[in-house]
Amino acid sequence: MKHFFKKNLHKHRKHHPVYGGLEILKYIGPGLLVTMGFIDPGNWATNIAAGSTFGYSLLWIVTLGTIILIVLQHNAAHLGIVTGLCLSEAVAKYTRPAVSRTVLGSAMLASISTSLAEILGSAIALEMLFHVPLKIGAALSSVVAIVLLLTNSYQMIERWIIGFVSLIGVAFIYELSLVDVEWVQAAKGVATPSFPKGSLLIILSVLGAVVMPHNLFLHSEIVQSRQLQKGDDQSIKKLLKFEFADTLFSMILGWAINCAMFIMAAAIFFQSGQPVEELQDAHHLLKPLLGDNASTIFAVALLMAGIASTITSGIAGGSIFAGIFSEPYDIKDSHSRGGVLLSIGGALIVVFFISNPFHGLLISQMLLSFQLPFTVLAQVYLTSSKKVMGRYANTRSSSLLIIIMAIAVIGMNLALLVDVFF
Repeated sequence: MKHFFKKNLHKHRKHHPVYGGLEILKYIGPGLLVTMGFIDPGNWATNIAAGSTFGYSLLWIVTLGTIILIVLQHNAAHLGIVTGLCLSEAVAKYTRPAVSRTVLGSAMLASISTSLAEILGSAIALEMLFHVPLKIGAALSSVVAIVLLLTNSYQMIERWIIGFVSLIGVAFIYELSLVDVEWVQAAKGVATPSFPKGSLLIILSVLGAVVMPHNLFLHSEIVQSRQLQKGDDQSIKKLLKFEFADTLFSMILGWAINCAMFIMAAAIFFQSGQPVEELQDAHHLLKPLLGDNASTIFAVALLMAGIASTITSGIAGGSIFAGIFSEPYDIKDSHSRGGVLLSIGGALIVVFFISNPFHGLLISQMLLSFQLPFTVLAQVYLTSSKKVMGRYANTRSSSLLIIIMAIAVIGMNLALLVDVFF
């Protein structure tokens, strides 16, 4: 009888493997790279503007945006795990040449536009910290990001990003410890939608900065970086399970950091009646209100966010460019290196022709808004196709949910463009 139970227990474990609680740690990393696009300098600017102008009342936007982001990013990772292809490779393989050229060509421009915003954020931080001229600061941060990308493996890059995310989180915990926060009002703002007079532009700005094209390409690529997929159903199911946990954990962490920015701005600037529209203003105002340490830590965290998000936009650029040639991302390959250099180098060239950093950020957001529909609709088409995904294709309800979210995000981006430029 004893041997019978041992035998059957062994059989049960063979067909229904039990994964240790710490096994998920092997899968944590890809989601954190994506999170950096969620807490990049553009998000800093919109969160601080929203909190300083409307207090805690618009915190719900961060929550709503994060929910949409979790669904779309998981869907992008789903494609990468099931097909073994990144989004750019899948577009090149499963769509007509005219469609793939349009989607991937515009996505490459969007990657350059994203890198532009990230480089500007790093340059602004260097200007705050060391009074480095903006263009020199942009060149320095670009070189650092390119060197990190060309000389490190995926795993090393992930360690850098995890370190950056952790330090940014610690920085905002420190900032929050210095101020009196109305936590009851903050909790209400997180969960209760409200539309204060004159808030539409900021609502659209915050939501429009959450879902960006390059992050969808990025996630479908880096989710394969662990190289744990064996191509069989058991492996795919296991990866989908742990990938969702990674995505959920990472996006919630990004939500917490974004909320911390928002709450800090509400507790400091809104309460003192000093609305902030640019990052430099926040840095200057922190000194008299909280002291030199607070303003310095703010600038250091911004620098880390700028460099880390430049790295992720560079990886996205390399993945998109390699996908045009139906190749996976590999930093040793000329097409992947070319995409990285084109994304970051192209953005740096544009920086030298920008006289006003704020307008540069605005233009970069405009380009992302125009490209986003192409990427999201291509992704939904691919992940809903049984030809591409087989038994793992989206269900009708899943496809409908993603389409509704995609339309909402696209509509918000377009409404923002109309409001700003027309």
